[in-house]
Amino acid sequence: MTIGLPHYLVVSALLFGLGLYTVATRKNAVGILMGVELLFNAAGLNLVAFSQHQSGQTAGLVFAVFVIVTAAAEAAVALAIVLSVWRRFRSIDADDMTSLRG
Repeated sequence: MTIGLPHYLVVSALLFGLGLYTVATRKNAVGILMGVELLFNAAGLNLVAFSQHQSGQTAGLVFAVFVIVTAAAEAAVALAIVLSVWRRFRSIDADDMTSLRG
C-alpha cells in the first residue's frame, strides 16, 4: 500500500479540525494560540502534499516555508501580547481580555 494524496489530506483535515476545536473551546490564551498553530500546520501540510502530488512543482514548498515563517512570527507576536496582558490583568483568561480598559 502506498501513501498518496488522499491520506495526507485526511491527516490535514483531522489536524485542522482539532485546531478549530481547540480555538473554539479554550478560554486560556495559550491554548487558543496552540490551536492557531495547529491550523497553520494543517495548511502547511496541505501545501506540501499538493506540491508532492504535482511532481516537479516547487510552489507548494515555497508556500509551506512561507506558512512556517508566518507561524513563527505569529507565535512571537502572540507571546508578546500574552505577556503584556499578563502584566496588565494578572490573568491570561480570554474572558478577561474582552475589555481594553483595565
